[in-house]
Amino acid sequence: MNDDGTGLLTIGELARATGLTVRTIRYWSDEGVLTPVTRSAGGYRLYDAPSVARLELIRTLRELGLGLDDVRQVLAGERTVAQVAATHVAALDAQIRSLKVTRAVLSSVARNDSTARETTLMNRLARLSAAERQRIMAEFVAEALQGLDAVDPEVRERLRATTVDLAADPTPEEVDAWVELAEMLQDPEFRAQMRRAMELNSADGAPGEARGRSLWFAKRLVDLVAPARTRGITPESPEAEPVLHDLFGDAPRADVLERMLAGFNDRVARYRELIALVNRAPAPPHAEDFAWVVAALRARTDS
Repeated sequence: MNDDGTGLLTIGELARATGLTVRTIRYWSDEGVLTPVTRSAGGYRLYDAPSVARLELIRTLRELGLGLDDVRQVLAGERTVAQVAATHVAALDAQIRSLKVTRAVLSSVARNDSTARETTLMNRLARLSAAERQRIMAEFVAEALQGLDAVDPEVRERLRATTVDLAADPTPEEVDAWVELAEMLQDPEFRAQMRRAMELNSADGAPGEARGRSLWFAKRLVDLVAPARTRGITPESPEAEPVLHDLFGDAPRADVLERMLAGFNDRVARYRELIALVNRAPAPPHAEDFAWVVAALRARTDS
């Protein structure tokens, strides 16, 4: 306590009472968050007992990471501690999400021994907003479907409903999957391939046709091929021919293979796998059944 009998405290006494440094208290006072109640005859700043409680609140808020502007507003009664805390929580959540993405990108870079260019691309793609990721997907879908009114409505709706929901806390594997998927969605060759698949689908139907014909075929394929695979029938064996006949009749196998490859090749399978990885969804089912049919058709056309 100051020895002038006023009960006021100098900065040094305030520092000893609170455990803070004189330098810190002087800085907060200079910034206007801890105003002295008066000054001594010698010009020294003096503080009263409520200043101790005020100083404790300042220290608490600063230790929680709040800026001096926020502290000043709380002390001035312009905002409550709860209001400032809620704003700060939202800011911290954003920082945490950013740090998690940073960690995933760095882990992926370290694991894959990525080049500087690959690292830059990965970081840029990983930090796209959800809206920006969905825009890339929407542009891909729009190009695939443009002007094709006879595409099976079920296929059309499923394709348009495809989302890219990279988690706020992605794993390195999910970052890898998104980067690979983003590059695939913007690859002219893959875009042309998906467009070709939709053109073939459209050629099989007519505008206004009942939905589901494509999915009916997919179900029939699985119903026929899965039991054959379970029985150990290989795509190259003679026993595979009745399965192909049940699926395609007497249609030329080369023509059928071309149509199958448009929608069920390795890149399309990888595309579906990547979407599942990014969205933390189950792996696409029945990929092995479609691969079996393609292998069986190839065995009968490669000569």
